[in-house]
Amino acid sequence: MFRRCGSTMQQGEVETLIPNTAAAPSGQRQARGAYLAQAANCMGCHTDRGGRPYAGGRRLSTPFGTFVSPNITPDKATGIGHWNEEDFWKALHAGKSRDGRPLYPAFPYTEYTKITREDSDAIFAHLKALVPVAQNNPPGKIDFPYNFQPLLSLWRAVYFKPGVYQPESSKSREWNRGAYLVQGLGHCNACHAERNPLGATTGEDALGGGQIMGSNWYAPSLTARMEAGSADWPIEEIAQLLTTGTSLRATTSGPMADVVRHGLQYLTREDARAMAVYLKSLPESAPRAQAGSPPLTEQVRQWFRQGAKIYEKHCQDCHGTSGQGAPGIYPPLAGNRGVTMTPPINAIRSVLNGGYPPSTTGNPRPYGMPPFAQVLRDDEVALVLSYIRNAWGNGASLVTKAQVDRSREGMH
Repeated sequence: MFRRCGSTMQQGEVETLIPNTAAAPSGQRQARGAYLAQAANCMGCHTDRGGRPYAGGRRLSTPFGTFVSPNITPDKATGIGHWNEEDFWKALHAGKSRDGRPLYPAFPYTEYTKITREDSDAIFAHLKALVPVAQNNPPGKIDFPYNFQPLLSLWRAVYFKPGVYQPESSKSREWNRGAYLVQGLGHCNACHAERNPLGATTGEDALGGGQIMGSNWYAPSLTARMEAGSADWPIEEIAQLLTTGTSLRATTSGPMADVVRHGLQYLTREDARAMAVYLKSLPESAPRAQAGSPPLTEQVRQWFRQGAKIYEKHCQDCHGTSGQGAPGIYPPLAGNRGVTMTPPINAIRSVLNGGYPPSTTGNPRPYGMPPFAQVLRDDEVALVLSYIRNAWGNGASLVTKAQVDRSREGMH
């Protein structure tokens, strides 16, 4: 109910997939744990806006109630100072707290269960080395009946199966490393998958795209070419997008920009490439039912003319008269998958909030789009987006004023 090529590997080589740090010196293990925690973007959830790193307090609003992330600094009174490696492993692998309570899957242990014991111990070593922060966070407010523990136990029995990632012997080490990072440490499916009415991902549509819980954004499918599938991309370009937030074909924004800025940009070149190899290999899924261009009635033509005027006034200087953009500066709108996706949520949010790629080492001074929430009315946002989604060879459904209004409400 809740969140979120080369030589093949032989059976005897499984242990070389993930370096064993169990016997490593403490400093080396802590350094590796810091890298893994950053790659997993642990700080993103366990740090409140303007708060102390890892001290928790971040709120996640869901249809089931509001969850508050815990303090995971080594403070003994308010954090995990009394935890040991076994306690931490139990949380990541089995989804249980130190006292044995089952955890709600707002904490994505449904993905973290794939993390190896060695990596779990390394992350714990890093957290234990942090400066303790004494910060009591308020408890979450989970609605009835979801606060009923037996119901959570039933949910786990149906939807959760613990298990460390098992390498596929027919695939290369690089592919398996990428699968481990995507499926486990990176917990990509926690956002990029549809959830059922109880908030569970069933696995039947892994990485198939879905509404991000607690956020009025849509995480596009990583397997559908019409959304964010990358089967026809060069591997290096996928890796570039993951680590810099931008490439010739796409730019990240919204929640994904945060993931890149706080986590993925710190991946080693080898790990970024491994993720790219795995993502490129995913079988292409059938696209969602696309609502095509509306019939060109006189009313629709009038709406497009109105939208074109708004575009000319507010958008054309950067995105061009033909929606071509400027390579490396302003993204093109012609042929842009993010613009024409069937759920227009992200396009609406980009206009309202502004579009800001992450500032990364590989792209330290990104260009951004200012927010238009205070400039354009809901009907004007709908008109300009309806025009953009159907100009220059694009073809998609109209955007309605009601859709913009719902997205604007979700900003608060």
